[in-house]
Amino acid sequence: MTDYTAQNKRAWEYNAYEFWVKHSGSPADRAKRDLEDSIGMLKRYSDYFDAYKGIKIANICGSCGKKAVPLAVLGAEVTVFDISEDNKKYALEVAAAANVNLNYEVCDILEIDIRRYGGSFDIVFMEGGVLHYFHDIDEFMRIMHLLLKDGGKMICSDFHPFTKIKDILNLEQPSMSYFSTEVFEGEMAHARFWEEDIREQMPRCSYRKYTVSEIINSIINSGFVLKRFDEHPAWTNEKIPGEFTAVAIKQRLSDN
Repeated sequence: MTDYTAQNKRAWEYNAYEFWVKHSGSPADRAKRDLEDSIGMLKRYSDYFDAYKGIKIANICGSCGKKAVPLAVLGAEVTVFDISEDNKKYALEVAAAANVNLNYEVCDILEIDIRRYGGSFDIVFMEGGVLHYFHDIDEFMRIMHLLLKDGGKMICSDFHPFTKIKDILNLEQPSMSYFSTEVFEGEMAHARFWEEDIREQMPRCSYRKYTVSEIINSIINSGFVLKRFDEHPAWTNEKIPGEFTAVAIKQRLSDN
């Protein structure tokens, strides 16, 4: 585990379980919502799935299971890969309350056991701001490619690179040059929701933000065939981009 990954792990295990209970409800309450409207809980991401039942999904940095549990309710076989034991605790309690199976691996994403999981998944899926936690996007995309079966699909939804130059999502992170390659420290995602005395004590994360071209080129150079790149409005202002979704396919050997 790299130094920066260990730093991010400390941040994501600081009061994370308490945060999910406070902001998402008890595991039983969260499970009830997941069962009542599984498609609705997936939000716009449901548009990128062709099927659910029996589909093997790797949910990368799947956090508290907010998308993994609805996917499991819909019949998918979901494995969450995430760095936080607190996130795992909440996710598995929600899954148990929803009476679905959920495999959860706490690990450094760049150190996923490829001997065990390589070529195992129909889909790798991530959302909610993931890429900036990794200082080497090419290595990250290489791992995503290895996890997929031939013909498998990556659904990568993330914060739009426009957020580098303006805090358009009100995440309270510093802005910088769009073309900056600097690594910087900032508050972890939930810090702004805590009281000031707790916020001041929370460990900070180490970030590296990317441009659109860095993301697209990394996907292509890792061996994927890029099929779609959609831009979505910011939740704070529909006139400017806030998120994107890239869909890419791992070619079958017969297609080469």
